[in-house]
Amino acid sequence: MTDTVDDVDLPYDEEDTSQQEKIEALRERLEVLESQNEEMRDKLLDANAENNKYQQKLERLTHENKKLKQSPLFVATVQELTDEGVIIKQHGNNQEALTEVTEEMRSDLEPDDRVAVNNSLSVVKSLEDETDVRARVMQVDESPEVTYEDIGGIEEQINEVRETVEMPLKNPGAFDEVGIQPPSGVLLYGPPGTGKTMLAKAVANQTDATFIKMAGSELVHKFIGEGAKLVRDLFQVARDHEPAVIFIDEIDAIAAKRTESKTSGDAEVQRTMMQLLSEMDGFEDRGEIRIIAATNRFDMLDRAILRPGRFDRLIEVPKPDTDGREIIFQIHTRDMNVADDVDFAELARMADEASGADVKAICTEAGMFAIRDDRTDIRMEDFEEAWRKIQKESEDEDISKTFA
Repeated sequence: MTDTVDDVDLPYDEEDTSQQEKIEALRERLEVLESQNEEMRDKLLDANAENNKYQQKLERLTHENKKLKQSPLFVATVQELTDEGVIIKQHGNNQEALTEVTEEMRSDLEPDDRVAVNNSLSVVKSLEDETDVRARVMQVDESPEVTYEDIGGIEEQINEVRETVEMPLKNPGAFDEVGIQPPSGVLLYGPPGTGKTMLAKAVANQTDATFIKMAGSELVHKFIGEGAKLVRDLFQVARDHEPAVIFIDEIDAIAAKRTESKTSGDAEVQRTMMQLLSEMDGFEDRGEIRIIAATNRFDMLDRAILRPGRFDRLIEVPKPDTDGREIIFQIHTRDMNVADDVDFAELARMADEASGADVKAICTEAGMFAIRDDRTDIRMEDFEEAWRKIQKESEDEDISKTFA
């Protein structure tokens, strides 16, 4: 029951208080009530927010509970479309069934499509094509920052790769006018650290085509058929995003010479290679898909993968000569604070037999020597000391391999 005015206790004595004092007391009481009212309003807002949060949680749990109570759906493949309905084959038990579908869904279905069916084998919905998630994540979404200007000493090889990969994508009409098919694949081979992978990164940077990268070892799997399926899905992803460039690093992991070995591991690797050979130059047209592969062990590759039609160009990427090393030194030191006494020509002659990766390591080590001496400039003596350190590490590695 709501209190009346007569029921409320007054904050003053009715008989002994003057009119002005009564007004002041009532004003103070009003301020207290307004403060209390504001506090209660804040509490009400907090309570409403908390209620909304629990209401959303209740709706989510109700939705999840409803889904858990639903019967599971099974994956099946459309075998044939007939006048009576659709013939499907359920995965797992290979059970075939004839089921009816709506005219709208029927118009969207084709043989080999994947569908979801319920316990009565009725088609509930159509599914996307099956591709291994490992194949999809190999697609490069962001272009690498490496450009052709970041690679030195292999200008001839760069031009050959651009002719093989870039030109057919950017100017296909030139090949039509001459009446030839553009090269479909290029194999880069040579010692480690000569710039093969960097060259592939530069291609990814310069082309607008979808770029898919992978290592040969990623195609080697334990279970029968898994590696071949991944190769098949990899090329399917490329076909879905044409034009595309596939880069296979360390291809010798799956394309080594075939032997008479009877082990299950070697047999699975050979099955994977057979699938790769089929995808590269099989019965079906490959489409606008270019392939770049790299290896340090050219001598290990099977002859079947080296024939024209699979790799039309075999490009050797050797260690740089003296002029090439000088250019590479200049590339890797262009953002470094180099002292005036540094002679790049002398460094190139000093670092005889150094690869591009070795030159980069020398520049990094030289910078570390300057930091240790609390200097901001990098001197000639730093580069000389760095080269001696790189040589010693290389010698120690060779000794350890000898006694391993």
